[in-house]
Amino acid sequence: MPRKSLPTKPGAERAPFRPDIILNFKPSEPAQLLQFLFTAMPERKRTTVKDFLKHRQVMVNGIVTTQFDQELKPGDDVAVNTTREFQTLRNPRLSIVFEDSDIIVVNKGYGLLSVGTDKIKTGTAYSILRDYLKRVDPRNKLFIVHRLDQHTSGLMMFAKNIKAKEAMQHNWNNMVLERRYVCVVEGKLEQPEGEVRSYLAETSQHEVYSTNDPKAGQLAVTRYRTLKSANGYTLVEVQLETGRKNQIRVHMKDLGHPIAGDRKYGAKTSPIHRLALHAMSLRFAHPVSRADMNFATQIPAPFAKMVK
Repeated sequence: MPRKSLPTKPGAERAPFRPDIILNFKPSEPAQLLQFLFTAMPERKRTTVKDFLKHRQVMVNGIVTTQFDQELKPGDDVAVNTTREFQTLRNPRLSIVFEDSDIIVVNKGYGLLSVGTDKIKTGTAYSILRDYLKRVDPRNKLFIVHRLDQHTSGLMMFAKNIKAKEAMQHNWNNMVLERRYVCVVEGKLEQPEGEVRSYLAETSQHEVYSTNDPKAGQLAVTRYRTLKSANGYTLVEVQLETGRKNQIRVHMKDLGHPIAGDRKYGAKTSPIHRLALHAMSLRFAHPVSRADMNFATQIPAPFAKMVK
C-alpha cells in the first residue's frame, strides 16, 4: 500500500515563483527621466510612477536609478519593474556595468577569480553573478564567454543564454572590436610605442613564454603606447590583437619592462601590492542585436599615482 505523504505545516509551503512584470521603453528624443516616464505610462497615476522611481524599480541602460532628472538620449533602454524593486548586485569586488536579457558586463576587482577551480568553487566572479541572477529568477543561467587573470582587474562579459554564449565564442575575433588595457611597467620604454609579436607556449609549471616557433605555440600580437613615465615607472596603454593567456605580462617581460607587481614574470617591485594591469575598455558587437557595445573605465587611481 503506498505511503501517504505528510501534510505540509501551514506557512511552511514554498510560494510559487512569480515572474516580474517589466515594461520596456526607448525615448525617441532627449528627455528627463521622470517626465519621460509620465509620458510613456499615461495610464498610471503620477504618484505611482514616482513610487516606481523612488523604490528602485526603474533601470536605464541596465543600471538601477532613482534620479528623477537623469538625462535620456534617443535609443536609451528604460525598464520599469512594476512588480518589485530590481535586484541589484552589491559586492565590493564586482560591479555590474551593463545588463540586458542576453549579456552582463562587469568590472572585476583584482584578486578575484573569474571562474572556479578544482579547489575554489565559491567567491568567484562567476559564482557571485550566478547567485545574483538566481535571486532575480531561479530559472536564470550564466555562461562564461572569456576570462581575466585573477590579479587583473577590469571589464569582462558573461552570457545569460546559450544563443549569446555561442555567438560570442564561435565568432570571437569578429565580434570583439577592441580590447584595451592599461598597465604600469618597471623602467622607461626605449620605444614609446610599438608592437610585440611572438608565439606563446606554456611550461608544465603553467608559466607562459615566447617562442619564434609557430609549431610550438599560438600567435600573440600586442600593440602598446606610452602614456606617461615618471619615478622609474611607465604607464602604458595596450591593445590586444589576440587574447592569449598571460599575453600582456609575457610581452612586457619580453620588452625588458615587466609589469609592476608581477613577480612571476620578472618584476622586482610591487609598490601598490598588486599586479598593475587593468582591462580598461571593451568594445564588441552585441551577440543578438549586433548593436555596437562600447564600455570603458577610468585608469585606476593607484596606477596614475605611480607616475605622478
